[in-house]
Amino acid sequence: MCETLEQRPNGNGLGRRKFLRAAGVATALGLAGGAFFREVARADALTKAQRDKMTPEQIIEVMKEGNERFRRGERKDRNYLREQRASAKGQYPAAVLLSCIDSRAPAEVIMDLGIGDIFNCRLAGNVVSEDILGSMEFACKLAGAKVVLVMGHTACGAIKGAIDNAQLGNLTGLLAKIKPAVQATTYTGERSASNYSFVDAVARKNVELTLANIRKDSPVLAELASNGTIKMTGAIYNLGTGDVEFFG
Repeated sequence: MCETLEQRPNGNGLGRRKFLRAAGVATALGLAGGAFFREVARADALTKAQRDKMTPEQIIEVMKEGNERFRRGERKDRNYLREQRASAKGQYPAAVLLSCIDSRAPAEVIMDLGIGDIFNCRLAGNVVSEDILGSMEFACKLAGAKVVLVMGHTACGAIKGAIDNAQLGNLTGLLAKIKPAVQATTYTGERSASNYSFVDAVARKNVELTLANIRKDSPVLAELASNGTIKMTGAIYNLGTGDVEFFG
């Protein structure tokens, strides 16, 4: 999201300030949409003004388009050092994500995001807790993020552990939070951890139940969602194809 404008060709010869003013006018006229975020925000890190002009739907669209680039192998060149320096004195992320700790599913990479673009909570099985809820409330109510995204993934080890009733120290309690999704999943066929189709069905149900728990257990986030300030949505990342499927 943060390619430097100085590195991009500009056939019209517009300077950076003129480009930003022109993009602002386009946004006011309803012509820019997600394109405004893609182009303007690439100058260093995302600013408050840029983030605040976007709707939740536009932010989700940016994530989708970033994932499309990732799958095509066409990720944008970016200057992480400039992003780091630009965001050092303040951050204005557009979304907060709850995703799994799986090393193969880093949200910023698979959706072509940069430093300062999102808050990312990572926990095995992407389940919610009071601490996660508090982090999300900070992200949205105090820091201004407009999207809450819960993202699971295919072939999830935590899901398989919950299905198999695995027990190991503190992991036992974590997997217990996934078991309601195992029980709630409607599936015709072998209900085992060795059946990856069933595992993926449970992963999707787990995302749905996690979103429901966020709405139930956080009046702060539920109110923001009800008045349209934020949007809550779910997604599943396919480890095999690289595709992020958004739903809910």
